[in-house]
Amino acid sequence: MTTEAVREFCIAMKAVTESFPFDDDALVFKVKGKMFALVSLQDRWLNLKCDPEKAIALREQYDAVTPGYHMSKIHWNTIDLEGNIPEKVIKEWIVDSYELVVEGLPKKDQEGIRD
Repeated sequence: MTTEAVREFCIAMKAVTESFPFDDDALVFKVKGKMFALVSLQDRWLNLKCDPEKAIALREQYDAVTPGYHMSKIHWNTIDLEGNIPEKVIKEWIVDSYELVVEGLPKKDQEGIRD
């Protein structure tokens, strides 16, 4: 999956914003101000939030999935976009990350997203 495909997929979801809060390489996607994805434009990796048990299982199943780079190793995974993971699977993981963050938002911030 290309970084541009990641970007297009992420910004198409409800209430998502994008920014470069750290540097000009790390493009961050947030829903209602909370980060759910970070993609490196230069090095072609993607950080996604993940359920802790599922995060471990994915790391064991895929060589291209490692503990979150510069993130909480418990709640984040890093995906090598040049690995052999199908685009459909990566999109599912992006949606999972988005949903985890939305679930953690206050109820008033969830309004309009779940409709």
